[in-house]
Amino acid sequence: MKILVAIVLTFVSTAALADSTGERRLGDPPPTATEVVSGLYAFSRFQQGLLESTDLKGNAEVNNLAALRAEEADWRDKVLKQIQEAIGTEPRVAKTARASALVQPETSDGPSYVRSFYAAQIPEYESVIDLLERYLKAPDNAALAAFAREQLPLLRSQVKDAERTMADK
Repeated sequence: MKILVAIVLTFVSTAALADSTGERRLGDPPPTATEVVSGLYAFSRFQQGLLESTDLKGNAEVNNLAALRAEEADWRDKVLKQIQEAIGTEPRVAKTARASALVQPETSDGPSYVRSFYAAQIPEYESVIDLLERYLKAPDNAALAAFAREQLPLLRSQVKDAERTMADK
């Protein structure tokens, strides 16, 4: 029994250390500027996807927030494009849309959809915040590091807002 518990605890602790970029573990080198730019582009695509998957039947709160996040994503992409050109690399962005975690509006009631809207954002925010924090431990590009330092407080604030709003719904 003790061996089984040890195996389960080892598996759980190993799974907790992995992140969305693959099998990173504690002690791995921080992400490169290219990986960070790619991760930020993927996050922007997620935010833009939120707008496409919002409740078209008129939930103003969800529609307005999704439109605001899409605008922020567009602005972030413009800044990232300049940094990317300065670095001289091509980001690797997955082709899959990650906003699919949302409950579809036609198959859910209003409060359920609003909760899923906010719940879908939280892991995406946490992932990009973790990416930026790891990058800032040993940045390899001054402009991207400054951008990451600027974005972190904003992203942390937005994820806390999403958590509070989801809890209230």
